[in-house]
Amino acid sequence: MLDARFPHVAASRGHYESFYLKAGHPNEPLAVWIRYTVHKRPRAAPTGSLWFTLFDDVPEAAKVTRPEPRSGNGTWLAVDDGAIGPGRAEGTALEASWDLRFESGEPELLHLPARWMYGSPLPRTKPTSPHPEAVFTGTLRFRDREIHVDGWPGMVGHNWGAEHAERWIWMHGWFEPGTWLDVAIGRIRIGPWTTPWVANGALALGGTRHRIGGLGKIRTTDVNDDYASCRFALPGDPSVRGVLDRALEKTVVWPYADPAGGEHHSLNCSVAAMTIELDDRTLRTDHGAVYELGVRETDHGLPVQPFADG
Repeated sequence: MLDARFPHVAASRGHYESFYLKAGHPNEPLAVWIRYTVHKRPRAAPTGSLWFTLFDDVPEAAKVTRPEPRSGNGTWLAVDDGAIGPGRAEGTALEASWDLRFESGEPELLHLPARWMYGSPLPRTKPTSPHPEAVFTGTLRFRDREIHVDGWPGMVGHNWGAEHAERWIWMHGWFEPGTWLDVAIGRIRIGPWTTPWVANGALALGGTRHRIGGLGKIRTTDVNDDYASCRFALPGDPSVRGVLDRALEKTVVWPYADPAGGEHHSLNCSVAAMTIELDDRTLRTDHGAVYELGVRETDHGLPVQPFADG
């Protein structure tokens, strides 16, 4: 699932695709979220974008959009001078630049429960995590500031599709080596109807993965989201009960355009707190989690990044 899909999309179809990474300081509320994306309107050529967000006391963000994104020759996705591929991510976006290397012993996490679903029309969003746990080294720069990344834990993700979910949550929490949570949760619009929350992902405990959620477990999936927090109970073995909390002043809002038209706002905080209650233990990170909420509404009251999408 690591190959980019956009080169094979028919000219008449719309498409979006994203390779992304999140890396966070192991002891401080400091993190980076970087995306390499493709956006293609039906019957139009694809464009590529580089997105950079540095989460600190005050988040800093940058984005550039360029024609002719590229893939191949050992690169998953390249936009302008930026590229992501096996073990490396580099690029420049306005006043931001980065040069990172990453290592991972984790195999890919397919969020959807069956491989055939990645070739089917539904769901219209296909999420995977090529490396749900990774370790990063390298350098980040924003304006005159330089940050040395040395052993930061994080992850690498990949998603694509013809349409974003009607409402979505992506949560990722890193607790210690071999122990993490990576779950995509969505409400899908099908004609005039919108499904209840559907969760798909995994919880790793000491290097052993446990499947979370699934289409057949909608009735026991309970999600209560707002802009600042999310309480959730997700079925699995073990089931997961928990809460995500974030400071709104450390949340970045990006416009996300659907290929066929329309727009969501993505509210992302990559220095969120997460607490998970299991039957025999509690897992807690004060700033090592991601809480991303995708919404249609625009009256959330948070400033939106001044970068158009699509």
